[in-house]
Amino acid sequence: MVHAENNGTPNGRNWLLALLPPADLALLSPYLKDVTVKQGALLQEAGEPIDFVYFPHSGMISVLAVMQSGNGIETATIGREGAVNALAGFGVPNAAGRAVQQIEGTSSRIAASHFRTAVNDSAGIRDLIARYTDLKMTQILQSAGCNALHSVQARLCRWLLQTRDRADSDTLALTQEFLSEMLGVNRTTVTVLARALQDEGLINYRRGKVALIDRPRLEKRVCECYAAVRRKTDVFFSTN
Repeated sequence: MVHAENNGTPNGRNWLLALLPPADLALLSPYLKDVTVKQGALLQEAGEPIDFVYFPHSGMISVLAVMQSGNGIETATIGREGAVNALAGFGVPNAAGRAVQQIEGTSSRIAASHFRTAVNDSAGIRDLIARYTDLKMTQILQSAGCNALHSVQARLCRWLLQTRDRADSDTLALTQEFLSEMLGVNRTTVTVLARALQDEGLINYRRGKVALIDRPRLEKRVCECYAAVRRKTDVFFSTN
């Protein structure tokens, strides 16, 4: 479910929009609309035409690779540091992956046609989106390696930490169904792993909610992929 609230310029909550000079942002502002997106909402289906570009201010969006069976596995997560469907600005007509609102939040949404016009009219926007695409590709490649080479427990820890980085609370609204889909495993596996982390005092796991109790110890359990993506993200925003 996507509920439109109001039109207007974002207040800088989205980091990409905050990097744009006023003249470049002015090309987007008349067409941006703030929307509140409920958990589980489908923003974009893989292979379908791109209608909108989303700039999240809060919450988290997952991008999944989708198989012929309809099943998917997460390849990237996007929060206030990024954008969904940004390549529409370069004329890409269809989405490569499925985009699902994983944590409820707000975004500024713009029609792909308006975004494409702004990208064509602004070298600054083109450059920012091109460099952000490189950053996102790093995350996708890291996720591909992580899904193939690292244990499900390490991947679960990575997923919890990167979700917390985009949330405003240590308590995350996450169902077993969502977690199993993101990790590409069955719900029983998620239950066993989550209970093990809870027994060790790292998280508190209740139906539909996960509370991070001991982040330092959780970071010791995570694979190298979490730090690799975070480092590149920090560099990107510290040098812009």
